[in-house]
Amino acid sequence: MAEKFREDSEIISQECIGTDIYSMWLKTDKIARAAVPGQFISVYSRDGSRLLPRPISICETDKEKGALRIVYRIAGAGTREFSKYHRGIKLSILGPLGNGFPLERAGEGKKAFLIGGGIGIPPIVELSKQIGGVRQIIAGYRDEVFLAEELKQNGSLYIATEDGSCGTCGTVIDAIKENGLDADVIYACGPTPMLRALKSFAQERGIECWLSLEERMACGVGACLGCVCQSTEVDGHSHVHNKRVCKDGPVFLSTEVEL
Repeated sequence: MAEKFREDSEIISQECIGTDIYSMWLKTDKIARAAVPGQFISVYSRDGSRLLPRPISICETDKEKGALRIVYRIAGAGTREFSKYHRGIKLSILGPLGNGFPLERAGEGKKAFLIGGGIGIPPIVELSKQIGGVRQIIAGYRDEVFLAEELKQNGSLYIATEDGSCGTCGTVIDAIKENGLDADVIYACGPTPMLRALKSFAQERGIECWLSLEERMACGVGACLGCVCQSTEVDGHSHVHNKRVCKDGPVFLSTEVEL
């Protein structure tokens, strides 16, 4: 089991990069150095009335400086609270949590699809920095584009927007087809409808596919069973067809889970 740490982390910087979307760099002594692409942290509120932490995926890490970046969308009172903080404020965080993407599955000579949808795009940034092989990055947005400059630095970027304002009009699969792309392995993070479509796409073409699931979480460490998903095999912990997204995931081989 990978080691996790509870730290009082200081905000290095925070900026708004889109409508209700914020980018925050945090100083950490241990978490940034231990984290791998696809993992997340739990961020605790400074408001004592909010007991449960908010799980937020890790967008980037700077291991030399001991810093990590999270990019999140305001979704409720907790994330709205975080958006009001500035440099120098300290936040309690726990991590790194969950299992990341298996980087070794995309070795030299292999072509990989790195796919993010909506707020599932941030984890693809660090993944694109660390993975080997040919990196084909497909980012799907409703309308407003963010993190595109970071993604362009680490691979060939293809954009899909629902309203057609940028790139392909449609879904990430539409962008793949429009650009005549193919791959040996898929890594994806985003909303369930996108992941479900990618699972079918991968099965039809015999492509190995790894999915990072989005799910509401409570404890973040696998104790409460509040974030289970349906699995194809019986889970050794709950003894039913469930897996805990926070503990067993959030990254799963697509054939392991039912979407």
